Amino acid sequence: MKAQYDFDRLIERRGTSSLKWDTSARLAGVDGLLPLWVADMDFEAPPEIRRALAGRLEHGVYGYTIEPESYFQAASDWITRRHGWEVRREWMLSSPGVIPSLSAAILALTGPGDGIIIQPPVYHLFAMRIRENGRRVVENPLVLSGTRWEMDFNGLESSIDAGTRMIVLCSPHNPVGRVWTRTELERLVDICSRRRIIIVSDEIHYDLVMPGFRHLPIASISPKASGITVTLLAATKTFNLAGLGGSLAIVEEPEIRKRLDAAHHALFGGLMNVFAAAASEAAWRQGERWLDELLAYIHENYQCAASFFRERLPAVRVLPLEGTYLPLLDMRSLGLPDDEISGRLRRNGGVWLDEGRKFGKGGEGFQRLNVACPRAILSDALERVARGLSSAGVSSPHAG
Repeated sequence: MKAQYDFDRLIERRGTSSLKWDTSARLAGVDGLLPLWVADMDFEAPPEIRRALAGRLEHGVYGYTIEPESYFQAASDWITRRHGWEVRREWMLSSPGVIPSLSAAILALTGPGDGIIIQPPVYHLFAMRIRENGRRVVENPLVLSGTRWEMDFNGLESSIDAGTRMIVLCSPHNPVGRVWTRTELERLVDICSRRRIIIVSDEIHYDLVMPGFRHLPIASISPKASGITVTLLAATKTFNLAGLGGSLAIVEEPEIRKRLDAAHHALFGGLMNVFAAAASEAAWRQGERWLDELLAYIHENYQCAASFFRERLPAVRVLPLEGTYLPLLDMRSLGLPDDEISGRLRRNGGVWLDEGRKFGKGGEGFQRLNVACPRAILSDALERVARGLSSAGVSSPHAG
């Protein structure tokens, strides 16, 4: 089938108050810097979403807004169709975003000083929100076995003490790119159920899964799982709508849902961005073909990057990407500290990647690369990485 959408199109984002494009040069102090760090895409949203937003814009009145029931139905239909999980309307709570819902869950379901487990290297805002809300970060680091990151279940068991109340699961995992298997999720649920640990599962990347892999919402795998899980998801990551906001918390267990709902109302007031529901509903109802073409394009970009490093910079190992659009580059063999690698990439190469150490224990020596961009941008970025690392003595056998 002929491609319907043009992901090669270059769209100028400078001058749009873009976090990625308008702050990078200022923060790094480098002119002409190419940013591939922030986890948003350099693709325009599908035309179906833009038409829905234009229709809402044309109405002209942008007052206080609640979500229509059609929004929740569209979400439920999408989750069933794409992920095989039948979600009832009464399980669904809306919020401005996944991280605000995480903070609400921390406040609603744990007490001051309680322990909350994270699995680094992992999205850095998890630890920040836990500490900012007066709770204790408990680390259960992932283990890198060859090129595959795995959960340390024995370490998880030993990390739980009398004051541990919650684990924040990242599924698919950012930044290690894992899509957890049913066996792994079942073992996690068994431990958490037995030790009375609530699972808050950040599944914002749930649609962004590479060929050959399938995302399983952890709450969908068994009644035991759904009884202890808060699932956080949104259309924003999938369709590049982060600037609009809007997300869902899905909670089957009534008492947990009641407590989280109360925290949502206390923190957010129960109202929504006037454009968020329109955009998300259009995405879930009309965005499937766009997403399928996007995933194929991202996978090709990942393969291009892996091939580039294999041929040009074999000292840099590209780890497998099962989910997300953010492969990790293993630069530990260079023998350089993270700040020196980043400095060379930015000053000499003019490219900004995300330092792995930003994501906590185990991330040292890695850089995260955003491949959700037109291929011309990616190709430019890879050449810049090669230029930046050449100053570190990394050979590029086919350069020149």
